[in-house]
Amino acid sequence: MKLSPRLCSSFQALVTRGKKTPATVETLTRADLPLESTCKAAPGSCDMLVQVDYSTLNYKDAMVVTGTYPGMKPPMIGGIDLVGKVVETGSASHAVGDSVVVNGWGIGTDHYGGYAGEARVRSDWAIKLPEGMASKDAAKIGTAGYTAMLCAQAMMHSGVTPASGPVLVTGATGGVGSVAILLLSQLGFHVVAVSGKAEAEADYLKSLGAAEVVDRAQFEGEPKPLGRETYGGAIDSCGGKVLANILPQIKHSGVVAACGLAGGMGLGTTVAPFILRGVTLAGVESVFLPMEKRMAAYGRFGPLLTADKLALVSGEERTVALGQLPDLGGQMLKGNIRGRYVVDLSL
Repeated sequence: MKLSPRLCSSFQALVTRGKKTPATVETLTRADLPLESTCKAAPGSCDMLVQVDYSTLNYKDAMVVTGTYPGMKPPMIGGIDLVGKVVETGSASHAVGDSVVVNGWGIGTDHYGGYAGEARVRSDWAIKLPEGMASKDAAKIGTAGYTAMLCAQAMMHSGVTPASGPVLVTGATGGVGSVAILLLSQLGFHVVAVSGKAEAEADYLKSLGAAEVVDRAQFEGEPKPLGRETYGGAIDSCGGKVLANILPQIKHSGVVAACGLAGGMGLGTTVAPFILRGVTLAGVESVFLPMEKRMAAYGRFGPLLTADKLALVSGEERTVALGQLPDLGGQMLKGNIRGRYVVDLSL
């Protein structure tokens, strides 16, 4: 097999060396990569070496590259997503040259992630690139898109259909929200996008498929035990007061898939929506989800995320190099980023 010129004894990596210290680009070698998983929740031998082609910028990554990730143990290489080609593997389920995707499992926060030319991971963390999907499109989906798939899956599995009524998507300009709108609109749902930048971003959100765009301020007051039954379901990445205000407005037997806490970890609400309307609050966890459930999500929703649709949330102007990430991460933490950014390791 002919290897890429980048496959040599050294490679570039974006390394965070201290807390509250922005990451910098450094030259590393394979000797710097861990042979065992450094994520305590997923121990084991790192029997796969991957030449990384692409990674992405997520909220966790933004905290890592700005040195503000809680509990981070420097040095750390961010990048909770990676897409690349197998260079070495100890697994019969993968072969040298295979294109693979890794989302979660603690990479980028507890274990060196995708912000490096090469990464050493466990083979059972890797998914073969779905047939017909380009590597860069897999990166555009990343953890954010994969989480959006899981949220749609949770909501629909519990019986929410387009006939259930409008569905809310909070954090609509973020990675999860943007991809959730793409998915739900194609599945026939009347999507109501919730954003703190509703007026400025209305055209963008409607281009993704949102039927309506509403201001997040409508969901930031003191929540009532019950409100008017308005929405058949919701995908929420905010938590806090936003989630507490959504639950009382969900119709009978509706489902809220919750996957984030950008608006706060607390949840000041009552049991009224649950015991009087049968509302379900479905928690969605993507980092350590079993492989069969990951594959089911990719198989069900991946075909909807075609290259033309993904270009709406991650155009070529959102393809960046490692050195741009600390500044972009800071902007993301301030809420000034929309859509998805792909990190091209060849730049």
